[in-house]
Amino acid sequence: MRAVRADEWEKARELRLAALRDPVAHLAYLDTYEAAVERPDSVWRENTARAAESGEGKIRQFVAEESDGRWVGAVTVLLELAGQELPFGASPETAQTHLVGVYVRPEARGSGVIDELFRTALEWSWAHPERVERVRLYVHGENGRAAAFYRRFGFVPSGARVPVPGHTTAMEVEYEMRRGGGGGAVSG
Repeated sequence: MRAVRADEWEKARELRLAALRDPVAHLAYLDTYEAAVERPDSVWRENTARAAESGEGKIRQFVAEESDGRWVGAVTVLLELAGQELPFGASPETAQTHLVGVYVRPEARGSGVIDELFRTALEWSWAHPERVERVRLYVHGENGRAAAFYRRFGFVPSGARVPVPGHTTAMEVEYEMRRGGGGGAVSG
């Protein structure tokens, strides 16, 4: 597990496109393969550089990399600060992080890769200089596989729900883990 490097935009693009081809992509992402594949290389370069270890520190993408260099999974962590206007949910009262873009290739599922990605994301969150008090994520109300993992890992529903953009009835359920609340990583 490690943070992406700014020059790895082609690998980041390939993994994202693979994620958007997954059979449950319509439940897991607010993006489509068709839209993503049309983005110019400059967008992929900028996004990867921003999420890299050398980036601005408000976003970090972690990847699971096999010994041959192939990426088998990823998670992106967004820092959300108190008073910041957010696309999902109300402005936070304290610093928090938001996990997005979670994906593990089918052949790596069940191997513990997702647990390691989440431990890495949580460790980064709890160690952040902004003193993160909670980590959150959203899961589509019909994405039972993802919700089961989040619960097993120690996330709990916060009670917040938001409509899925572009849908009239579909909802995203917010899950959270609070500092000191346990879960799969040291939450100091």
